[in-house]
Formats: sequence, structure tokens, C-alpha cells
Amino acid sequence: MLFAGCSYLAENAVMCVQLDPLQKVFKEDFFFVEVPDTAAVAKGETATFQFVLRGIYPIQGLKVEAKELVCGGNRIAASYKAFAGYIRAVTHARFRSRDAVFPSSDLYPDCLLDIKSIDVAAMSNQPVWVCYDIPRNAADGNYSATLVFTGKVNGKRFKINKQINAKVFPVTLPEQTLWISNWWSSATFSRMNENEPVEPFSDRYWELLTILANKMRDYGQNSYVIWDKGDAPGLGLGLSLYNIKRNGSKYTFDFTNFDKMVELFIREGGLKRIEGGHLADRMGDWNSDFGVFVPNMGKLPFENEETQNFLSQFIPALYSHLESKCWINIYVQHIADEPVERNAESYIRIAGFVKNLVPEIKILDAVMYSKLANTVDVWVPKLNDWHREYTFFQERQAAGDEVWFYTCVEPQGNYANRFMEQPLIQTRLLHWMNYRYGATGYLHWGFNIWQFLNLTGDAVTGGWPAGDAFIAYPARDKVYASIRLKAMRDGIADYELLKLLEQKSPDKAKELASAVIRNFDSYDSNIRSFRETRLKLLKWLSE
Repeated sequence: MLFAGCSYLAENAVMCVQLDPLQKVFKEDFFFVEVPDTAAVAKGETATFQFVLRGIYPIQGLKVEAKELVCGGNRIAASYKAFAGYIRAVTHARFRSRDAVFPSSDLYPDCLLDIKSIDVAAMSNQPVWVCYDIPRNAADGNYSATLVFTGKVNGKRFKINKQINAKVFPVTLPEQTLWISNWWSSATFSRMNENEPVEPFSDRYWELLTILANKMRDYGQNSYVIWDKGDAPGLGLGLSLYNIKRNGSKYTFDFTNFDKMVELFIREGGLKRIEGGHLADRMGDWNSDFGVFVPNMGKLPFENEETQNFLSQFIPALYSHLESKCWINIYVQHIADEPVERNAESYIRIAGFVKNLVPEIKILDAVMYSKLANTVDVWVPKLNDWHREYTFFQERQAAGDEVWFYTCVEPQGNYANRFMEQPLIQTRLLHWMNYRYGATGYLHWGFNIWQFLNLTGDAVTGGWPAGDAFIAYPARDKVYASIRLKAMRDGIADYELLKLLEQKSPDKAKELASAVIRNFDSYDSNIRSFRETRLKLLKWLSE
């Protein structure tokens, strides 16, 4: 075995190597070059360290003890320790990136198991992650700490000490301004409940939603779509959330569960923006017109009398309620997901009707067709559509609209995304894209769509690229982060630091972003080069 520059315990044949946390460690890897770099962070960021351990013989009860980071009299305790778990990617992108990696096992390090210990098979790599949340009031300076790895091999205990270093710069991460929306689903809350069903709006439902909200908050989510258990992206308003009743042609609405969900996300999830669930969905195939969800009637054409009767009562009642709760200024309404040219007119008719009822209401949607009259206030094109019609979206911003972008099963090819097969750095670079081209938000359809994760740990996404449907993992009363989720969080911090540098020197901020993001589908994915750019960002902010 070749382990350049690593700690190697000859007696028990255990090696321990520090690697950059942006490096994915595959089961097949056998040559490692130690990267004992100093983590460079601003106050308010997270310093992250990755090590990989491997033994000739099985390792029982591998543990890591993380001592405090120390700089003089200043101490920072470790906030997170985890062992990377491997997920089998059953499917990959049809149009593959030039940078994609396909290990022969199809096993990708992704799920971060923050458990006390783990057993490691012989000749198997085990990545270990340790994180330190740097307080905003921390003293700047050079910190160091010791990590202690212990376990048992061949019936004998072993112990390996490794020193880590972090430089905290005299820079404070600003409060987050970038909008982040990961759509969520409670349809698989059973996966957090030992596979037992969870009754919608029961005490257990709200308990599990709180756990999910905490995880989303911790990784930068601040915009939340409000819908119920049966909802998933594109499946509608979530009518059961409003306990709608009808007497003759008159409707009544009970907003109790709506309020409870919003208040939970404000309290537990850091909600700054409310997204109202979709009012409509396609009546048939992809190009078919949109129909509106009407209580107890399913999807009806917009022209149907029942449709307009329902909307003409629901939208004003909702708006009035939002005003009473002082939420109207943080509310945006989804009409329908991903309108295309052939069904754009039906989208415009529905959106226009809603705007006519309440002109002040803002509309946010993932859009695949730009020519939607003046119906959309927050445009969310797919990354490749944003690329293709960049000038149009610049014009919308100049007119006062917001522009975000989204990724999902597409775009593929050389565009950055969250797929497991892509280099981890490209997931982080999504938010460098936000800065480079001026988008102020990012949306994704799948935070926890665990229908596409089977019980044996395979990512089964119905022919979609593995990792598209979820970026977190379920356990009993728990949600595990992934290495991709941590990369997303760090990308959000990068965005805010670039915005901060822009206030001092727009040219320097542009220079750094352009060095990393060459074009919408062309990036410098070299980890060493990226770290040098990040270091330059912190140094320039410190001047």
C-alpha cells in the first residue's frame, strides 16, 4: 500500500491521512497524499477537516475525539464529528460531465453519520469529518487542535494523534442575503419513524417536521414552500392544509395548520419567506394545459366555472389572512411548475386571474419559458435556460423583478449540479454562479424526497442521476447531512463573502468569481486552485 506523507501505525497496519474535505474518497482509492492544509475561515464560518483511515485488518469501534481549537487563551469546541457512509448510485446522468467520476463499485461517499463509532472492514477506506463552527465574536488568529483516533485491530487497541490547524481571519461572515429554497416532503416521514406511518398533523408529524426544519435551517434554507403530507413538487396546493369546507357555492377556510406550519418554520427553520404551494398542474402530458386544483374535484380547466368560483374566494381569503398575520410582505405564490411554450397561455390566464384578484401578490415559479407576459415577479430558470436567455433575465432584473436559478435532473453535461457523480466542488460552485451572474436565490426540488432512497442505501431515482432527489438522509428522530449539503452551505458563505468584498472592491470580487466560474458550464474545479482563490478572498477582505 502507498500512503504518501500519512501517519501509519506499523504494528496494527492502520493508516490515517488528512485530505481536503472537497476530495471524495472512494472505496477503490489506495494512494493518498497527505494535505495538512490550514483551514482558512472567516468568523461565522465552519472550519471542516477530513481524514481517511484504512487498515490491513478490520478496525473495530473506530472513534475520533476532537480537542478544542486553541489560540492563546481562546478556545473553540468541535461542533460536529461524523463518518462518511457510502451510497450506491443506481443511475447516472444521460449526458455526462467531462469531470464526472464513476468508481467501479458505484459507491459514493455522501451520507455523514454523526454516530459515536463505526466498524471498518479490512482494506476499506473510512472518511472521517470533523467541523468547528467559528463564533462571530471569536478572536482572529492561528488555532490548532489535536484529533485522537482510536479503535481495535487484532484484539489490540490503537491510538493515532493528528494535529489540525485553522486560521481565523479578521473578517465576519455577513448575515445571509441569498435566498435558498429546498422543497421538502413529509410523505416519507415514516423513514424517520422506524418505517411506521405518521398521521398528517399529528403531534408526531409536527415533531418530525421540527427535526427536518432544524436541519434545513442549519444549512442556509430561508424560504419554505408550505404544503401538506401528500404534497410533493408539482402535486399542488395542499388543500388539506386549509381544511376547506363548502356550503352551496360558498367556501370557508381554516388556516390553523397553515399558521402552525409557518410559525414552526419561523421558529425552527429560520424562515424569511413563505412560498404558497402550486395552484395548478398539467392536465395531461408535459405540453398539456394547466388545470387548477379545486377541493374534492381534482384538477379542472381554468375556464370551468367551479375553478373561478374557488379561486375568487380562496385567493382574497388567503391574502386577508396573510395581512392579519403581518406575513404579506414575505409571501410569494406558486402558480404551476415549469411552464413551457405550449402551455404558457394557460399559465398566464391563471396567473392573470390571481393578480386581478390581488394585484399586490408576488408570483414565484421555476420557469422553462421566458415569455410569460408580466405575470412572474421572481423568475427561477433552470441553469441552462438562464444561460441561454441571460440577456432577457438581466432585463427582468433591471425592470425590478428578482431572478434566481434552479437545478434538478437537469441540466446535465458540463453544467454544475448536485449529482453524486460530479466533483464535490461543483456543488459548492453553484453559489459562486449566483454571484458571478447576479442571481439572488437558488431553488431545488428535493431536500428529502426519500422515495428515491431504498432501505439498503441505494439511490434509486427512476433513471435520474443519483443524488438529485435528496441531499440529506433519514434515521430515527434524525436527519443526517451529506457532504453535498455541507458543500452547499460553504458555497452560500462564499457568496456572502464575495458580496462583502464587492462593497470594498467590485473589480476584485469580479476577478475572483471569474477565475473560478469561466462560464455557465465551464469551471476551474481544481481543489488546490480553489483554495488559493478562497485565501485571496479572505486576505483582501482583511486589508
